[in-house]
Amino acid sequence: MTKPGDLQTKKTIQELSKEFPNKTYRELEKYRDADRNEEAQRIFTQQENEELKEDQGKEGENAQLEIAALKQQLHTDRNEYRNELDRIKRENNDLHNKVAALLDEVDPAERIKKARESGL
Repeated sequence: MTKPGDLQTKKTIQELSKEFPNKTYRELEKYRDADRNEEAQRIFTQQENEELKEDQGKEGENAQLEIAALKQQLHTDRNEYRNELDRIKRENNDLHNKVAALLDEVDPAERIKKARESGL
């Protein structure tokens, strides 16, 4: 199989004159130059496609790194919120226990007085 740029794909003026006997030398040169330009364009396009693929690969890697960083930040934030919620629950339980202790101590009038004194 011949690849673009191989000598086998480039026809000489002699080969072109055998293929097109009615054409002038100048017309054969134009034909050959057009072939060369087409091949050059094909190679250029191929190189651009390869560069685009490389760029897309790099962008994909960057996106994956950003996603990983966001996941890590989300995990950290979630842990902080969980710790804060646990602290609030402990404080709530402590207050509940204080109120329950006040209610169990003495008669209702005394309970109200002690609750007012403790700021509840």
